[in-house]
Amino acid sequence: IGLRENLSPTRANGLVSMIETIKNAAKEMAEKEKVASQSGHADVLTAEDVAALQPLYADVILALKQVYDPEIPVNIYDLGLIYELNIDKERKVSILMTFTAPNCPMADEVMHQVEESVKDVPGVTGCQIELTFEPVWDRSMLSEEARVDLGLDYEEDDYGKLDD
Repeated sequence: IGLRENLSPTRANGLVSMIETIKNAAKEMAEKEKVASQSGHADVLTAEDVAALQPLYADVILALKQVYDPEIPVNIYDLGLIYELNIDKERKVSILMTFTAPNCPMADEVMHQVEESVKDVPGVTGCQIELTFEPVWDRSMLSEEARVDLGLDYEEDDYGKLDD
């Protein structure tokens, strides 16, 4: 679609990465559907369901990219705080997320922002958020765009905690 020719390398890579994330999520959803259908689950997504939900999935990601960590000038999606994002047949969104530190003083506020942002996406019927600290967040979870925004390169010693 000409991303690399029409955008700066950083922005093009970010968009290409987002498209790949969506494609991979669709593949994962299709695999889950296949496994669940073999085990007789009725609420399983079909390939048609997965295809129909792809635009909604992309819209939810865009909504998550509007929520920023209060201490780091990067959105929570590119920061790598979203571990799982699932949408069921009823268009309810389930999110498994983390924070850069377990004692984040703004955790409740950020989770509220996530919930409200996702619920505001047209087509979403609900949002459930689960918080986890396994695995522990580290810099390796940053997207390429976040690394550029924070001025980090790919040297091995950058893969520690951001607050080290």
